[in-house]
Amino acid sequence: MKKLFFILSRIAVLSVCSNALADTPSPSEEVTKPNIVIFYVDDLGYGDLSAYGAESVTTAHVDKLAANGIKFTDAHSSAATCTPSRYSLLTGEHAFRENVRILKGDAAMVISPEQPTLPKLLKKAGYTTGVVGKWHLGLGADTAPVDWNEDVKPGPLEIGFDYSFLIPATGDRVPSVYLENHNVVNLDKNDPLYVDYNKKIGNRPTGYERPDLLRQQADSQHSQSIINGVSRIGWMAGGKSAEWVDEDFSTVTTEKANTFISDNKNTPFFLFFSFHDIHVPRLPNDRFKGATNMGVRGDAIVQMDWITGQVVEHLKANNLLNNTLIIFTSDNGAVLTDGYDDDALTLIGEHKANGPFKGGKYSAYEAGTRVPFIVHYPSKINTGVSDSLISQIDIYASIADLLDLTLDEKEAIDSENYLPALFNPNLPARKTLIEETPHTLSLRSGSYKYIRATDKNASFVVKKKNIDPGTMNTPQLFNLVSDIHEDMNLAKKLPQKVNEMEQIMRGIEARQTRLESGAATREIN
Repeated sequence: MKKLFFILSRIAVLSVCSNALADTPSPSEEVTKPNIVIFYVDDLGYGDLSAYGAESVTTAHVDKLAANGIKFTDAHSSAATCTPSRYSLLTGEHAFRENVRILKGDAAMVISPEQPTLPKLLKKAGYTTGVVGKWHLGLGADTAPVDWNEDVKPGPLEIGFDYSFLIPATGDRVPSVYLENHNVVNLDKNDPLYVDYNKKIGNRPTGYERPDLLRQQADSQHSQSIINGVSRIGWMAGGKSAEWVDEDFSTVTTEKANTFISDNKNTPFFLFFSFHDIHVPRLPNDRFKGATNMGVRGDAIVQMDWITGQVVEHLKANNLLNNTLIIFTSDNGAVLTDGYDDDALTLIGEHKANGPFKGGKYSAYEAGTRVPFIVHYPSKINTGVSDSLISQIDIYASIADLLDLTLDEKEAIDSENYLPALFNPNLPARKTLIEETPHTLSLRSGSYKYIRATDKNASFVVKKKNIDPGTMNTPQLFNLVSDIHEDMNLAKKLPQKVNEMEQIMRGIEARQTRLESGAATREIN
């Protein structure tokens, strides 16, 4: 019966949707292996897209992907913060296993060059691989500080990418320069670049010294070196010719992404397009200013939608869209105020950035990891809305199945194969799912959500981020079917269920190999 189920599932997966958004297939599209594009947006909440109910902003390009693909309503980033989510997506492994946390801008790379990764997997299948945009997974080795004036490595090229064009960490951290492959872009060797996260270096003014120079006032954490009128985390000396202009992120990264597509259109390619939007500092291009009534955060959402549309249209213009698997999602939930005073909190109006869910970025509540997740693949999928529980961590094993690739026993140990569910909205996916925050772990199982007790102090999230971190020193248990907002803690009423959920979580934590994970295995080839 199990084998029959898989066969029927694959038949459903391979059925062609009659109303798919697609240009007419050309001979170049009729190949076995699809191109793969992952749009990975930063800090985009469940309710930030009009396809997911937003009324104060219109995201027509992303909505078009949803209307002609599968829109998931219960999909999750693996963590409620950016570095851990990115780590898990690219490795198929929970970040807590390596204690991966949000990194400084000069941190060493957290993915080892010896580690299996999604781009390495795709290279085995003959793909050309590229990453464009925000990185924030560290650069260089942990044996010595990064020398920004020489080849910066290890980096993306050492973990499976053939090409990279990066914002090295995030827009709010130095170095405020682009890195293409191993080198800082436009760096003048007569003006070498230095970065320090412990003390001031160089002669750039800082936010704490010259707040009058700032376009956006910042908290103490974000008040070091001023670049482009914005104070950042950390101090930067030299490298003046290499400084970025935040307002150009949209055009620069879009051009690099589309160039990568053009250069590799005759062979299968994988593009990991990692947006800076809508992370702080929010400085959208002038063309998007005033696009909403929500200030720069709303305008940055419109900019993100424009970028998405530009890349999709480029795929279409090159007769690639019909044979391209597009996954659109976010690294964690939304946060309105995150270090800068850009009026996002006061101009929010009736907009619900995280939809009906409690919490947000950093939080153990649902809004921390429940994010938009759209799959678009015109030639293969059935369109619709899926309520199946799924994690971004499952992209790894599902793509392996799509390409008939076998994963090693210790590769992507937390990634489970749900390819049928990714291609058909009527098929189930996960039964259990871990949600990770900087302070604790949560578990989804059936209708229940369990949040492990913790004594870690998360008061900064409440005070500085205006978000409920979802942490308590006693267990929390919610029935999401009847209590989607997680208001009624059932832990005292259902101690046996709490114990059951804790045991499931411990079993996942103790997992060492794929064979122990219970991950779905390939039944047919």
